[in-house]
Amino acid sequence: MLRTICCYGPCLGMGYVAVVAVGLLGVVEAAAQGVEESSGLQLLTAIEEVFTETIARNERSVVSIARVRKETGGAPVIEPRFDPFRQRPGLSRANSDPSQIDFVPSEYGTGVVVDSRGLVLTAYHVLGEDCDHYVTTADRKTYAARIKGADPRSDLAVLEIDADDLVPVRFGDASTLRKGQIVIALGNPYAISRDGQASACWGMVSNLARKLHGEPGDPDRPLGKPKLQHVGWLIRTDAKLHLGTSGGPLLNLRGEMIGLTTALAAIAGYEQGAGFAVPVDDTFRRVVDALVRGREVEYGFLGVSPENLDAQEIRGGKHGARITAVMSGTPADRFGLRQYDVVSAVNGEPIYDADGLVYRVGRLPVESVVKLTVEREGRPTSIDVELAKYPVDGKKIITTPEPPWRGLNVDYFTADKRLVGVINELASEGVIGVVVTAVEDNSPAWRAELRTGMLISHVGGVPVQSPKQFHAAVAGRRGAVPVRVSVVPGRPEERIVEPEAG
Repeated sequence: MLRTICCYGPCLGMGYVAVVAVGLLGVVEAAAQGVEESSGLQLLTAIEEVFTETIARNERSVVSIARVRKETGGAPVIEPRFDPFRQRPGLSRANSDPSQIDFVPSEYGTGVVVDSRGLVLTAYHVLGEDCDHYVTTADRKTYAARIKGADPRSDLAVLEIDADDLVPVRFGDASTLRKGQIVIALGNPYAISRDGQASACWGMVSNLARKLHGEPGDPDRPLGKPKLQHVGWLIRTDAKLHLGTSGGPLLNLRGEMIGLTTALAAIAGYEQGAGFAVPVDDTFRRVVDALVRGREVEYGFLGVSPENLDAQEIRGGKHGARITAVMSGTPADRFGLRQYDVVSAVNGEPIYDADGLVYRVGRLPVESVVKLTVEREGRPTSIDVELAKYPVDGKKIITTPEPPWRGLNVDYFTADKRLVGVINELASEGVIGVVVTAVEDNSPAWRAELRTGMLISHVGGVPVQSPKQFHAAVAGRRGAVPVRVSVVPGRPEERIVEPEAG
C-alpha cells in the first residue's frame, strides 16, 4: 500500500505520506470508525479506497477524443495559439481507420460526458478546423462526433455523438475549493487511453484564480485580454496533466467534477508539473448550458480601457483599476463612468488590477446590472451599469442560432471587434443602436437594402440600443416597418422592411 501512495513521485518519503494521511483523515473517518488503534497500513488502505472508489465512479463519464485532419491538407487548428498536438512529435499511425482499436492518433484529447444522450464536454483547443473528431467511450465504442457548440473565450466546447446510454459526470462547486485540497484528474495522456479506459493521476489544489500568460490585450481598444484564462479564472494543480489530458475532469474526493483540465505550464527548460483547470462555477455552468443547446455564449462588456494602479498607490493601501478611456455609446459612457475613475469593486468583490476588472465584468451575462464601487477625485461613489456584449475573438460554433426577423439578424454594436472603430465614430455623435450581423439573400431585409455592418438606431421612430429592444419594437408588426440606419457618420437613412411574402 505504501508503494501505491508514493508512486506520485520517486522522492516521496514517509513524512509526506503522513501529511497526506492527516489531511485525508476527515474524508476517511467513516471508514476508520470502529477500528481501535488502527495501524498506519489500515489508514493507508482506507485512503487508497477513497481514491479507487472516486476513480471507479467517474471513469465511465470520461472519453478519449481523436482529431483527424481531412484530406484537404494540414489546416490550422481553430484557435491561433500554441498547440501541443502539432508542436510535439506525433505518434505513428498503426492503422488509418479511427474506428479500429489499434488506431493511434497523433492529435488527441479528453472529454467528459455531460448528458446521457450523447453530449460530451471538452476543451475548445482540442478541436480542429477542417478535422474529423472521434469519441471512444469507456465501453470501447468509437463514434464520429459533431461539434454542437464551441466558445473560444472560455476554451470550452461540446461534441455530440449518436449514443443515448452514457453516464454523465456529476458537477461540484469550485467556489468552495481551498489550497491544499486533494484532487484526482482523469484523461487520455499521450493517447494511451485511446480505448476509452481513462488514466488517473492525483495531486492537490496549488492555487486559485490563476491566469495564463502569453496573450496580451489590445492596447488601442477597450477590450482587455481575449480569453478568461488570461485574466484570472483557472485552478492550478500539481497533478501531472500530460499532453492529451485537456478536456478531462478534475475531481474532488467526493467524486464531483470541480474543474475541466485545460492547460499545462509547458515552458521550455522549466518545471512542467503545474497544470490548470477551468473551475466549475456559475460562469462555467452558464457556458456549458449554452453550448449543450448549441447557442452562442455571451459575455458582459463595460466599454473602458483599464490600467493598473502604480506601486506607490498600492503600498498606500489603495486597490482597483484606473479607467484611462471610455468608449462612446457603451454602458460605461451611458451610465456615467469617466476617465481617471478608479473602480475598486464589482458587486462588492474587490478589484486589484486591470485584469481583475475585465474578469469580474466579462464573466457576467449580457444585460446584467452590476454595481461598481468607484473612487472619483478622492471621493467614493456607487454606479449601477447594465452591461452590453463583449466582442469574442476566435471562431465561435453555433448550431442553434437566433431566428432572424424578416431575414435580418442584429446584435450589440460592441459585439463585433471589426466594427468597433466605425461604430464608435457614430456613437461619438450620439448615434447608438444595434448592428446588422447577417441578412438572408432575397429576404425582405435584403430587398430593403439592409446589409451587414449597418447600424439601426430606430424602429418606427422608437430608439433601440440592444437586440432585446429591437425585437420588442418589431414584435407583432404585420405591415411594412420603417427602420433608421446609419452607414456613415452624419447620414442617417430610412429603409422600409416589407412583411414576408405569403
